[in-house]
Amino acid sequence: MGEQASDFSEPQSLTQDKFDCIVSDLGRDGWSVRANFLDHERTAILAHEVRQLSQSGALRPARVGRGKEQGVHAETRGDRIFWLDQQQHTAAQRLILDEIETLRLAINRNLYLGLFEYEGHLTAYPPGTFYHRHLDQFRDAPLRMVSCILYLNEGWQEADGGQLRIFLDREGVGSHMDILPCGGMLVTFLSGRFYHEVLPASRERLSLTGWFRVRE
Repeated sequence: MGEQASDFSEPQSLTQDKFDCIVSDLGRDGWSVRANFLDHERTAILAHEVRQLSQSGALRPARVGRGKEQGVHAETRGDRIFWLDQQQHTAAQRLILDEIETLRLAINRNLYLGLFEYEGHLTAYPPGTFYHRHLDQFRDAPLRMVSCILYLNEGWQEADGGQLRIFLDREGVGSHMDILPCGGMLVTFLSGRFYHEVLPASRERLSLTGWFRVRE
């Protein structure tokens, strides 16, 4: 039976550092949902950059699988992506990458996961597209340890759809929580533990999606 997520739209307590909050959540539950991780102004700038990339044709259909089996499968996922380059980026991208690096160091310092690097892409789901239930960690190459999704959607409402559905059981068939992709919200979870999916939305759905990885 599904479970609707709690109201994650309220501002978090200002008395605790946001990075410490996420580390605490991950250590306790294996997942974290933090509203207002990124302020409105920077969220709007990043959303504008994703739309510019889309208009210029720089966003490419996302692929599924690895190696020879990798390919575009619209029946599984319909998002379009732009991989970030750590050496070439805009000022807005650099600022959020700096915050993500601060989070990586905080996780390593407290949870000892040995996270080595971050990889990520800007993401756009056209209206009506989705991503079926999956794990972010490949069984034959378990390098992705923590998934991080920063939402860039301004004024998102429940009627817009597009929820991130995280399954709380290890098999990914039981109880779940649905999270609205509200602008500025950061969702993190253990990549090899939680199955999840993206439900269809009635409007374009934007995010910065990435993973903390360990050394190969």
